[in-house]
Amino acid sequence: SVVCKRQTRGAAASCGWSSCPQLEKETGNRELSYSSLAENNSIKTSKYNFFTFLPLNLFEQFQRIANAYFLFLLILQLIPQISSLAWFTTVVPLVLVLAVSGVKDAIDDFNRHKSDKHVNNRPVQVLINGMLKEQKWMNVQVGDIIKLENNNFVTADLLLLSSSEPHSLTYIETADIDDNFLDQDFHFCFYLLFTGEVRCEAPNNKLDKFTGTLTLRGEKYALDNEKMLLRGCTIRNTEWCFGLVIYAGPDTKLMQNSGKTTFKRTSIDRLMNVLVLVIFAFLGLMCLILAIGNGIWEHDKGYYFQVYLPWAEGVNSASYSGFLMFWSYVIILNTVVPISLYVSVEIIRLGNSFYIDWDRKMYYPLNDTPAQARTTTLNEELGQIRYIFSDKTGTLTQNIMCFNKCSINGKSYGMLCFSYSLGFVPLCHTEKVDFSYNPLADPKFAFYDRSLVEAVRLNDVPAHRFFRLLSLCHTVMPEEKKEGNLVYQAQSPDEGALVTAARNFGFVFRARTPETITVVEMGETKIYKLLAILDFNNVRKRMSVIVRSPEGDLTLYCKGADTILYELLHPSCNSLKEETTEHLNEFAGEGLRTLVVAYKSLEEDYFQDWIRRHHEASTALEGREEKLSELYEEIEKDLMLLGATAIEDKLQDGVPQTIETLAKANIKIWVLTGDKQETAMNIGYSCNLLNDDMEDVFVIEGSTSDDVLNELRNARKKMKPDSFLDSDEINIQFEKSSKKQIIIPDEQANGVYGLVITGHSLAYALEGNLELELVRTACMCKVVICCRVTPLQKAQVVELVKKYKKAVTLAIGDGANDVSMIKTAHIGVGISGQEGMQAVLSSDFSFAQFRYLQRLLLVHGRWSYIRMCKFLKYFFYKNFAFTLVHFWYGFFSGFSAQTVYDEWFITLYNLVYTSLPVLGMSLFDQDVDDRWSMLFPQLYVPGQQNLYFNKVVFVKCMLQGIYSSLILFFIPYGAMYNTVRSDGKAIADYQSFALMAQTCLLIVVSVQIGLDTSYWTVVNQFFIWGSLSVYFAITFTMYSDGMYLIFTASFPFIGTARNTLSQPNVWLAIFLSIALCVLPVVGFRFLKAQLKPTPSDKVRRNYLIKPEILLSMAWARWGAALHRLGSAWSRGQELATAIVPSKKHRNPSGGGSVEPQALNTSLLH
Repeated sequence: SVVCKRQTRGAAASCGWSSCPQLEKETGNRELSYSSLAENNSIKTSKYNFFTFLPLNLFEQFQRIANAYFLFLLILQLIPQISSLAWFTTVVPLVLVLAVSGVKDAIDDFNRHKSDKHVNNRPVQVLINGMLKEQKWMNVQVGDIIKLENNNFVTADLLLLSSSEPHSLTYIETADIDDNFLDQDFHFCFYLLFTGEVRCEAPNNKLDKFTGTLTLRGEKYALDNEKMLLRGCTIRNTEWCFGLVIYAGPDTKLMQNSGKTTFKRTSIDRLMNVLVLVIFAFLGLMCLILAIGNGIWEHDKGYYFQVYLPWAEGVNSASYSGFLMFWSYVIILNTVVPISLYVSVEIIRLGNSFYIDWDRKMYYPLNDTPAQARTTTLNEELGQIRYIFSDKTGTLTQNIMCFNKCSINGKSYGMLCFSYSLGFVPLCHTEKVDFSYNPLADPKFAFYDRSLVEAVRLNDVPAHRFFRLLSLCHTVMPEEKKEGNLVYQAQSPDEGALVTAARNFGFVFRARTPETITVVEMGETKIYKLLAILDFNNVRKRMSVIVRSPEGDLTLYCKGADTILYELLHPSCNSLKEETTEHLNEFAGEGLRTLVVAYKSLEEDYFQDWIRRHHEASTALEGREEKLSELYEEIEKDLMLLGATAIEDKLQDGVPQTIETLAKANIKIWVLTGDKQETAMNIGYSCNLLNDDMEDVFVIEGSTSDDVLNELRNARKKMKPDSFLDSDEINIQFEKSSKKQIIIPDEQANGVYGLVITGHSLAYALEGNLELELVRTACMCKVVICCRVTPLQKAQVVELVKKYKKAVTLAIGDGANDVSMIKTAHIGVGISGQEGMQAVLSSDFSFAQFRYLQRLLLVHGRWSYIRMCKFLKYFFYKNFAFTLVHFWYGFFSGFSAQTVYDEWFITLYNLVYTSLPVLGMSLFDQDVDDRWSMLFPQLYVPGQQNLYFNKVVFVKCMLQGIYSSLILFFIPYGAMYNTVRSDGKAIADYQSFALMAQTCLLIVVSVQIGLDTSYWTVVNQFFIWGSLSVYFAITFTMYSDGMYLIFTASFPFIGTARNTLSQPNVWLAIFLSIALCVLPVVGFRFLKAQLKPTPSDKVRRNYLIKPEILLSMAWARWGAALHRLGSAWSRGQELATAIVPSKKHRNPSGGGSVEPQALNTSLLH
């Protein structure tokens, strides 16, 4: 606990603080009670300042292995005995890499400084010595009283004191800090006129919770989140308000939530780290071989030629010479470890992230929401997704609720007259009810059963009580800017839909204060006293209010999930419960969201005793929630059942097509929802998750651990009977791997199956002894639906698949209850919909509609993965080909650590000559365009199987680099050996050989990048030809007479370029080297494309040869759409089956029935 006890800068009569002896006794430190809080309201999100930037940034950068390695090389080069290269060959690349990273970090931190300065210098009015004075935000302190006006940002976490609104309500916009849909909220107030004491919890990051007490004039008042204004909110529609600063600066809940997020690494990142270690080992092996060679050569030959080749100073033995040569070759062969690899990877990821941000096909114009890549480190992981975990409400559906049906006193009302999932296809011909008799009715509300209106107008008691409950039991706030023009602001769309329904049926919620609720009942205005609100949470799954009617009756009204409320009903409701249950199952079967409503009449004496104990519990600092929960459980007993509500949540556009497309991409989709089993299954059919073609849909609903285990095993036995044999590969693996982590390989079922599991059964299945059975059975199914699950269970399911499957997972959701799931998955996607920004703020990627997910994965994800794989293959290849020429040269130079190339070529090779072409390919390459990527989802499968870059592919790149290095060394060596120019002068010298070798190398790697490029642009052409042009321009310049005269020591290759490159035999040798390096690659790729083509090879080949297939596919799609529309018309209200496509669609061209799956894959066969 923290006690504010400091005298404020305001007048003592306004607010003061006293110390808390009890807390001092508990802590043993009088100053701890206040000093633990922030001294002022300033915040700091920046990492550096002017003096600390250079040392801190360098320290961070040298924590990377590659950078530290090159710093080590630089130190080695400063030792004369082993320095075999000029210092600039290492310094220039290292400084450039550090500079690029440093500039990026500096820009980011400069922007953070600007943001901090802007926020800290915002003005605010503070009460000082009885007068309002303008202060900067940074100077506000705990205990200050501040005044905020309309549209002001909330300065700190404040206790609301008073406002200009009636009953001191304050409207705030909370979308920037939490998940509420509320654009405006309300808060109660306290007038602090004299000295008081506030006791509250220590600063924490729980946005939805605050526990404290206010002691004023001997009375103790409970303080909770509804009395607080949190930093990050904005005052709306309120002229002014006063607040007392409780938490300031870094102690505010907003800043407490600004901690570092978990850093996610891609599978390619992890593989790269392993490969870099392999390269280090390979480098050490090469250096060891050359060092041993040097020791042998010096012992056998060098020792006897010291007059001609004297040993270095201090070298007195061949073994010591070999030791020094080991480090010399570490310096020379350092380029096999690519220093620019990580910088290049970051540039590629950044570029591909911009493509997502700029994609107009993922822009949602209705609420002006573009797609956003909130992280730049996970792009290629989007191309490897195997499992998608999706929320339902607001993710697959629109989270726009419509009151469609209800059950009152055992009678069902309402009709489902439109199929929203089919685009407002009418399913009945009943006219909607005319509510014109009600002047306060919402004209947008539609209902299709007149009998309910007649029951209400005939004063049916259960119907009146039902709608009275809906008008009272909620947290909605009304706005009435014009007389009769009511607008409801609801925390959830469900509440808004229920209150709107009550409004249209004659029970109009008109106004509320902290103590009263005003309802117009059938034209008569009634004011109910609001005595208590029993809040909803994910554990209770219900909400209650206790009100006193104008007649003096005490009533508790409750609404919540059927599984919860049924346990609280009075035994006399059993027969009514059975009838209501039938209606609930009917509603859920139509995909509607259901709630049960009930009431209870209270006795005055019991309530007074209960409210006294409620006050004591609400003012307790320790165990407040537990004490309140016990009191809620006590009073919410023996309820009388009224009925149930049924609300339709409209399906988002394109969801069925998106799920169907993703399924063809071999992506398994798991839906994790809090809805009833029947509702979840119906939505599954609506979304094309489940269909009639499936062999079976297993329902796991066991009430004990043994029941769940048996149900899971029975399902697995039906899908794959062989999985129970002792000879089964996975069973053998389980026996051998009892202690280490088990990775379950993919298992193929004998058909297409679905699995539905309830939250109660899931709780058992997630236990240690059942989780293996769950993940093994569920992963055999094409679709898994988990219903009635909690936010924690969502995260546990994702973690379970990550633990036992070697697969990349993606979680997508739109609300705060999806945050844990989004953070747990390899990739989190947030839907910016009706439930605020919490999911988006926790996500890696965000957009407005679920249908954009297929473009994110099949286009951007696949392209990013392919580009990154091509980049890595080429990058490792060109560095091996470049570096290993030194290795072969060592055998012909007495292992003396003599370099093959000119030192300036070594310096510029990765930085200038080969950097831009590979970046061009990595940013612009496409194997097929976006239309074909979407049309043929099967192209996505190689990424899931990690086929384009893995350890085997790396070994192939390594072998190709070794082969190329052999050609690049021995062809120029043989061509130069004892060779003369056309004028008879010799050119068999080291400098001519070096120039010829490096020219061959650069042209070969340029041709290789051309072969790797599938999609040519002007940029690619410019980068490749430009790099070659720059090479020749720099070479002729550096080898000119002028440069030699100016920098004699630095440019010794005077005249080599013009003398060597003017000889025809040199160019012939260069052409021969190119041919020998490239022809095997071309031949291998040709044979592979013919004998074992990739999916993209098949698409490209058939796209050029068989364009008529496209026409067939277009006809098939039109046939499918017409067939589904006709089914919807013919089947009336049978929505669950109307939206399931038939197995075959008629080809309008008269070609008979055509399998859609076969059509979609025809180009792949």
